[in-house]
Amino acid sequence: MARPSGGAAKAQRPRAGTAERREEILRAAINTFGSKGYHNGSLAEVADQVGMTHAGVLHHFGSKNQLLIAALQYRDRMDVEHLDGQHIPSGADLFRHLAKTAGLNADRRGIVQAYAVLTGEAVTEGHPASEWVRQRFAGLRVEIVEALCEMVREAGVEPVDEAPLDRAASAVIGVMDGLQNQWLLDPTAVDLAATTAEAIDAIVASVVARAVAAARG
Repeated sequence: MARPSGGAAKAQRPRAGTAERREEILRAAINTFGSKGYHNGSLAEVADQVGMTHAGVLHHFGSKNQLLIAALQYRDRMDVEHLDGQHIPSGADLFRHLAKTAGLNADRRGIVQAYAVLTGEAVTEGHPASEWVRQRFAGLRVEIVEALCEMVREAGVEPVDEAPLDRAASAVIGVMDGLQNQWLLDPTAVDLAATTAEAIDAIVASVVARAVAAARG
């Protein structure tokens, strides 16, 4: 397939002003959906926050459903924007990244609240974010299992059973999300960064030790 000409490629890229406007809308959507939920949060409220009309928001995102998914994707990009390649690392660095993310989240309550509300709502029938959230969890579990496998290999053995690693991956996600909910309800009762780091360290150390013991018989 022929590559597009320079002019065509340039025409397909959004203007800087358009990109900045879209980001403003996404931040407003996170704020609205995070405080009121997807169904109760309206496009009119999103539009008011950025000084636009309802039609103006639809011009950028097409529909409320598309805005929701774009807002969730934007939230995920914020988690990795400080990383090389803007992608989560592997091995032990992955778990350090997750702990660091918890620390960053302690200073961005709106983002955390939007994530908690929307992933919670996603379990309800017909919610537009259900498939996106399901795939996100599935992908994160794969990343965590691969990181655990790498750590087991660094300990000098090959994993003989991935089932415990799968369970550990689900536990890491559950710990992070559960602590975020507790923190949202009472920030003074939960040290989000330190508690997340300690819980992840405990899970990882336990599963790696058991995997090494099983491999060595």
